[in-house]
Parts: sequence; C-alpha cells; structure tokens
Amino acid sequence: MDALIKPLRPGKPNEVKPSDAKLPETRPAELDPSEFLAAAVRPDQPRPSRAEAEQAVQTLLGYIGENPDREGLLDTPRRVVEAFDELYQGYHQCPAEVLNRTFGETAGYDDFVLVRDIEFTSQCEHHMMPFYGRAHIAYTPVERVVGLSKLARLTDIFARRLQTQEHLTAQIAAAIDEILKPRGVAVMIEAEHTCMSVRGVAKHGAMTFTSRFTGMFRDNPAEQARFLSMVRGPR
Repeated sequence: MDALIKPLRPGKPNEVKPSDAKLPETRPAELDPSEFLAAAVRPDQPRPSRAEAEQAVQTLLGYIGENPDREGLLDTPRRVVEAFDELYQGYHQCPAEVLNRTFGETAGYDDFVLVRDIEFTSQCEHHMMPFYGRAHIAYTPVERVVGLSKLARLTDIFARRLQTQEHLTAQIAAAIDEILKPRGVAVMIEAEHTCMSVRGVAKHGAMTFTSRFTGMFRDNPAEQARFLSMVRGPR
C-alpha cells in the first residue's frame, strides 16, 4: 500500500513549482556587432561645434564658482576640448580595421598567444573620471595570427571611450572572437577607479578585476587556470 504524503502548505492550483521554473541564462549576452565592427561616430552624425563645446566648459567653470574670465582660465575651455579630442579618440577609430590584417606563417602553432600587462587609461561613464590599469589578452589562433601590437591597439580604441570596466572587457573579447574567429579568447582587466579612490568612499589602491572567456577558455577549466597562472606569474 502506497503511503499518502500530504503537503505542509497546500499550493495554489496554478502555482509553478520551483523545479518547473525556467532557469536563468548562464551564457553571457552577445554584444551588438556594431559596437566593435565600426567606428562609434558616423561621419554624418550631428555633433556640437567646437565653439559650443568650449562654451559648455565655460558654463561648468562658472558652476563650480570660478571666474572663467580670470587670466589663468582664459584658455582653459580650448585646452579641455583639445584634451577631450585626445582622451576620446576611440569613438572615431574602427576596431575591425585593427584586427583585419593577419599572418599565416605560424609553423603549425596551436597553443594560445598571451599578451599581458597592456597598460591603459579610460574614463568612467558614470562620473567621467579616469580609471587605469592593465589588460591581459590571450587567444588560440586557427592557422593565422594577428600582430601582437594590434591587441594593445584594440584595447586603446575601446578604452578611449566612456566606459565601464565590465563593458570594456566584454568588447575586447567579442571583437577578437568575432573578427579573428579563434578557438577561444581570454581577457582579464585589473584597474583602479578614481571615482572610487578620490571621491565617494575614497579607497585609494582598491583594484577591480573583470574577466571574459569564450570558446576553449570558457569550456575548459584547465585552460582557464593556465591562462590565470601565466597572468599572475612573476613580472
């Protein structure tokens, strides 16, 4: 005779059991290819003029309580706009063009290629304050490889835009994965954010680590571990 088991709390007729609930997606969301296959600014995109940008800087100087007409600040709006042109030049550069030229003379090389300690500086999109650190990038090529300096160049293109560290990490990995189509990509970024070290909680020296793995690095824990051990090895 089968035992009758009564539930402790009677469920509602249409109640979904936890086991029947849809599990959350565990794979990372795919990025829109337009983020890394073309320049972020289109030639026909309307933008404020340089004079309007300089006027905006004057407005901010007045907002903080300064006198924009005093001698030391007369040229500041021009200097700030010129600095913006340099700091945010990544909006006008095409990531795909950097990775398009590859080389086939690899003598059958089939292990991953790692470039570590790529120094970068970017700007936080929340406070427009700098964050800076190092990127470590590895990929396992299929027949053809890209010039090593191109991985550093790719990092700079994405870093010279308003960013979050998480998005920067994902963009670098996605661009390499989509354009080079390797067997796998591994990206780790370590950075200090001045929006946290010089304002707010003011924790100088606090480091943030982010990572993104695709292909063999995502699916093979041993390859992940080997990548991490090489990144953390003696400099």
